[in-house]
Amino acid sequence: MAKVEIETLASELEALPSQVIHVITELGAYPENGAVEVDADTLSVVKEAVAEMVAAKEVALSPGATPRDIAHALNLGHVEVQKSLMQSGTLAALTTSLAPELAEQIVGSFGYRVRWAVLRKPKPEEEDAQKRRKRALGTRPRQPVVTILGHVDHGKTTLLDYIRRTKVAEREFGGITQHIGAYEVETDGRKITFLDTPGHEAFTAMRARGAQITDIAVLVVAADDGVMPQTIEAISHAKTADVPIVVAISKIDLPEANVDRVKQRLTEQDLVSGEFGGQTVMVPLSGKTGEGVDTLLELILLQADMMELKADPSGEVEAVVVEARLDKGRGPVATILVENGTLKQGDAVLVGHSWGKIKAMFDYAGERIKDAGPAIPAEITGLDQVPEAGDRLSVFLDEKQLRERAAHLRAEERERLLEGRGTRVSLADLQRRLEEGETKELRIIVKADVRGSVEAVRGLIEAIENAEIQVKVLHSAVGTVNDNDVLLASASGAMIVAFNTKTETQAKEQAGQQRVEIRHYKVIYELIEDIEQAVIGMLEPKYEERYLGRAEVRAAFKLTKVGHVAGCYVSDGKIVRGAKCRVRRDGEIVHEGQIASLKHIKEDMKEVQAGYECGIQFENWTGFKESDEIEAFESVQVNA
Repeated sequence: MAKVEIETLASELEALPSQVIHVITELGAYPENGAVEVDADTLSVVKEAVAEMVAAKEVALSPGATPRDIAHALNLGHVEVQKSLMQSGTLAALTTSLAPELAEQIVGSFGYRVRWAVLRKPKPEEEDAQKRRKRALGTRPRQPVVTILGHVDHGKTTLLDYIRRTKVAEREFGGITQHIGAYEVETDGRKITFLDTPGHEAFTAMRARGAQITDIAVLVVAADDGVMPQTIEAISHAKTADVPIVVAISKIDLPEANVDRVKQRLTEQDLVSGEFGGQTVMVPLSGKTGEGVDTLLELILLQADMMELKADPSGEVEAVVVEARLDKGRGPVATILVENGTLKQGDAVLVGHSWGKIKAMFDYAGERIKDAGPAIPAEITGLDQVPEAGDRLSVFLDEKQLRERAAHLRAEERERLLEGRGTRVSLADLQRRLEEGETKELRIIVKADVRGSVEAVRGLIEAIENAEIQVKVLHSAVGTVNDNDVLLASASGAMIVAFNTKTETQAKEQAGQQRVEIRHYKVIYELIEDIEQAVIGMLEPKYEERYLGRAEVRAAFKLTKVGHVAGCYVSDGKIVRGAKCRVRRDGEIVHEGQIASLKHIKEDMKEVQAGYECGIQFENWTGFKESDEIEAFESVQVNA
């Protein structure tokens, strides 16, 4: 008997790991920890059978396969499978069983055919093997995971704020929950995990994602406003994810509140309260006064008890990314929710295409923890890049195997991104290309400050429809625009849009050399409007920043006839009178404005070069301090 690694055998046969596992299990063997023990004859049979599956481009699925099963079988991220589902007009949670025809259609979109596995009763020795693999699953109750959904301005934030103030243990948050996107609430000695999802319509995809990793959805409907389009949208997401809905009828403290009208309207969405003969729990409450909030929490716990939620703290670690961002001081930071097992500091993990050893873990209040069990949210650092929201987390015992797996996934991603190279194109010359009858495809790379923004921007761009032009997002990620983004844009003929983030200096230079267009935005709808206007040939002239120089404030003066003056040293580039500027203090922007006056040894100067001292006065601002950093720039029209 010899021990064979599944990944190694799959690589040798140029097969998918799922194809190898299917053949091995059909022969009555069960892999454990990514390996299986087989004799030489069995190994020969396995190789022959796998080769047949590879040649036929078949993957094995069992009846009732879910999107998660398909992603695992095809060795893909579940996001790609869900995109294919959405393109086919279907919204489904990762755990939703798909009709056989739909499963075959989705698998077919990736170039494979389905071999339906025959369900058979396992032999006694096989049952023992399965029990060893699943020996402790579901042995302990766990706390519920709850997402609050609903229409914008219906009181979600007010409700969450009240719960935080009254039900979260007394600890100093310091704004941490604004980033972690999840926190724990304690009531009557029991805990509930809340996922804090944005409520604006631009973040529809994020709300859908939230419903998929939650046990219970709390639908907030304002008693004075009633059922609105986003309310119906949220109901659809929760139902698609097969998540029980508890309705919180908010703002009952307002004079115009009408709870009965809201209940009546909800019946049109198949949400019928108990008093009308239905089974949907509805709680009138006020996030302002707190009335009804305790009842809501009690009913959430009651619903959780009925669901008998369980997990195995000692089992295999299963976790999913809730939110992710690039932190200036700590690097890539991901908020994860543990679904099974216990994640520990020091674990070597693969998270989507990111990998690393967990350097530090923090709870919802920003305090260091050493481990996190089922249904517990935690913030982790130590990854080499920012993962995607919704990525699965896996723990590896062998770091070498982890690195090889990550490298393999990234190589595949690069190949996908570089498919279909074409001529470079910008928004401004899109109309010219249309008139000349050239290729009608606008390729875009999206960079943004946080993962939620990336998803929102990407979702809205991909929603743009035009009969003549295809708008295609090649790549999207968190962080500044860097060299790799410019290289990808140059190779694939794409433009780059940066939302609430900057472009690195070297990337700017490279973009100029490669004629790659980079556009910066702070308002999401301005970005979308620009692209839409370009698509219909109505683009207005666009301006972008051009960096001029940097100066350090070394002294602050108040002169009788002149007023407040910053004594500065120009450390890079040049400072120009009349230029726009930003003043940074400890890395944070404290002022944006214009340089009103510039002097060098009492002489008025138009500009002062690096290496010289100067006196600077700002237009309508005197709040500068010693050690402040001044960044000067100008706005120039591009692609006019």
